[in-house]
Amino acid sequence: MVKVDTSIVAIDARELRQGYGSRRVIEGLDLQFGKGVLGLLGPNGAGKTTLLRTLATVVPAQSGQLRILGSPVDSVADARRVRRDIGYLPQDFGYFGSFTVREFVRYAAWLRELPTADTAAAVDDALAMVDLSDRATTRLKALSGGMLRRCGIASAIVGTPKLVILDEPTVGLDPLQRMEFRLLIRRLAATCAVVVSTHLVEDVGMMCTEVAVMVQGRITFLDTPDMLAAGAADDAIGDSPLERGYTTLLAASGERSDK
Repeated sequence: MVKVDTSIVAIDARELRQGYGSRRVIEGLDLQFGKGVLGLLGPNGAGKTTLLRTLATVVPAQSGQLRILGSPVDSVADARRVRRDIGYLPQDFGYFGSFTVREFVRYAAWLRELPTADTAAAVDDALAMVDLSDRATTRLKALSGGMLRRCGIASAIVGTPKLVILDEPTVGLDPLQRMEFRLLIRRLAATCAVVVSTHLVEDVGMMCTEVAVMVQGRITFLDTPDMLAAGAADDAIGDSPLERGYTTLLAASGERSDK
């Protein structure tokens, strides 16, 4: 497997602004992330999905500077070039129900312009990593919600991209599948940088080397899970130090922790 050049910062966003029409969602956001697993937390409406779509080059930033894997993303041509090294799974991903699992993951490899000679082995590796090898010929419309989500994860990691971006990837997974997913992410981190958005604070503590908290379109915290837990107030809501650290930060930012 190809190792990531850890001297290159995977994500370097400075004064990033993004929105839809006149509605601004991200306002002057700064984010630098090099290697490992970054967990992205934040209340509903904080702009997490918009940020991930921007980092994945699905939509261009309205203003600011963005470099992905050391390359500037200033044009459509730039976005297409860096997209070859990005694996992206949206929270709600589209698919053709008549495709088999193998066909769908192969299609994802084709979209990222993976060399044809490498595609078959890459697809097999991706399906094995998400434990779907025995479902390779099953049509997507026949999959359970959890299996469909695992197929989406396979489509994001096929071909060992250098940056993997996952938006709420554990939706629909049962507790055992979530634990298996954590192991998968830790394995991926040996070969690529991973960004995972989730509402499950405990997952961040188990699999992430860094955590970013996003509130009202800005990153208000970027450090290790231990440092987030260390900031917990004694009377904060939560069943673990990490959860209490998170709700303490939300309260300090003027956000209700029960949103």
